[in-house]
Amino acid sequence: MIDRATETRVSPAVAIEVGRPEGALWRHAAGRLTYDDDAPAATLETIFDLASLTKVVATTSLVMRAVEQGQLELSAQVSAYLPAWQGHDRDSATLLDLLEHASGLTAHLPFFRDHRGRAEFEAAICSLPLEYSPRSQSIYSDLGFILLGFILSDVVATPLDRQWAELSEQLELGDLRYRPPRTWRPRIAPTELDPWRGRLLQGEVHDENGWALDGVAGHTGLFGTVAAVSRFARVMLATMTRSTPLGSPDTARRFFTRTTVSGSSRALGWDTMLPTSSCGDRLSPSAIGHTGFTGTSLWIDPDAGFYVVLLTNRVYPTRANEAILDLRPAIHNAVAQRLASELA
Repeated sequence: MIDRATETRVSPAVAIEVGRPEGALWRHAAGRLTYDDDAPAATLETIFDLASLTKVVATTSLVMRAVEQGQLELSAQVSAYLPAWQGHDRDSATLLDLLEHASGLTAHLPFFRDHRGRAEFEAAICSLPLEYSPRSQSIYSDLGFILLGFILSDVVATPLDRQWAELSEQLELGDLRYRPPRTWRPRIAPTELDPWRGRLLQGEVHDENGWALDGVAGHTGLFGTVAAVSRFARVMLATMTRSTPLGSPDTARRFFTRTTVSGSSRALGWDTMLPTSSCGDRLSPSAIGHTGFTGTSLWIDPDAGFYVVLLTNRVYPTRANEAILDLRPAIHNAVAQRLASELA
């Protein structure tokens, strides 16, 4: 299925790992970094723009750690951390609401056209009229995670990328970081020929708002290999049964429990399993996961005890290609069926 996906131009490059808490069960890479015949072959060492996997891998994990260490309180109002967040329509919004995509903020706005840097983004987002009353519904929002990145930088008194680098090193994740160095460039899968920036993006964050924040943001910015994201997945599985640098099992359960917001499948940062989701319809009800716009996904099934990391650069050469929407559930169903048959 993976090989056929590259042949039919679902994505030029694909890397996948399936594993259990003790390690990888199966790894595979297919295709080339672009559709050119002479492009480098994709390998297990290929670096991908992880896009919104950043929300759960970096931002949610750092929030978990800060909650565990008493630096953040999920029930605290957003205004307690961001004074510009003022107004009767938003007074009740909390950090929990930001994590559960239930703060009232709209999904996305092209702030990059008029704003650069934290100060301008923070002022614009905090003064933006809310789309709905907090916790009355849930709308997946990049903007809430941008604010979470700002809050983390303040309460830990350390830039977000440095916080992540320290945690990643502690967890021995390997090649998984913001703003990849030039030495990584030959093995970075390009994303889009971006009309806004007028160039092919390779090693430069695909998301335009992330670019306007200098490549370090709460909603996007991480680059990494399939092996590094898989190491992270194993840490998450471990945290469900014992304390790790991310937190205790009690904290993990709190973050992985589905919200009480009506109609939402979200947990804290993470999404949860629905039969219509990107993970297919064969994972356990306890499964958590997330996707990234560039064609990435991570799903973890704690009950069945396995994870699936699927990384692609499906946005090359254009984001108009949406064939990944069919590939993701098909791959996850095939993996779940195979693992279930081995246990039968």
